[in-house]
Amino acid sequence: MIFAMSMMRAYRAGESLEDYCRACKTDRMHTIVVVDAGGQPLRVTCGYCRSEHNYRGGPRVGPSPPASRAPEGPPRPAPPADSPIRPAPALPRSAPPASDLEEMLRRVIREESGLTPVTPAEKWRGGQLVLKPGNPARQEKAWPIETFFHKVVMLRNRLRNLEQQINASDLPDDLKVKLQAYVSGCYGSLTSFNVLFADEEDQFQGTGGE
Repeated sequence: MIFAMSMMRAYRAGESLEDYCRACKTDRMHTIVVVDAGGQPLRVTCGYCRSEHNYRGGPRVGPSPPASRAPEGPPRPAPPADSPIRPAPALPRSAPPASDLEEMLRRVIREESGLTPVTPAEKWRGGQLVLKPGNPARQEKAWPIETFFHKVVMLRNRLRNLEQQINASDLPDDLKVKLQAYVSGCYGSLTSFNVLFADEEDQFQGTGGE
């Protein structure tokens, strides 16, 4: 086990690798968004639908079984040179169904505008966030938890967009690493709000060193 771990490759944000996309329901090439202190991927972005999710450990879809070949018969004679028969034109590659294309566009718009659908944990729904002053004579302040949760999700999405912009920029690698460390530190500071999320994959992911 120690030997296997020592042979694991260290990655950097911005590199590509294959992983299972939960939106596409198949293996796709992904761009690494966040890595841990040991260089192992934490968050990746699908290169096809652009959805972002936790790294799932690599491809999952196994190779498809080879198709059975029909028994070969005698070779068909070639048509004469003056035959009017012409080879059939190549069929155009089929475009994705309209429903899939529409869903992909909706997902991209939601993520770029910070409107990614994320739900709070069941126990917080309908609740309130209350700020109670130390002086009992002062009035406390309360907001619906859904309103506060939406602000947290917007902040998370903005940090992810900032990360992608850093990785795609032409900045020197040492500056990219420095800026990435600042963003990862923000993720680590915000992990206290993970209790609000219903799905663990939507939570803030720290580097593990904080």
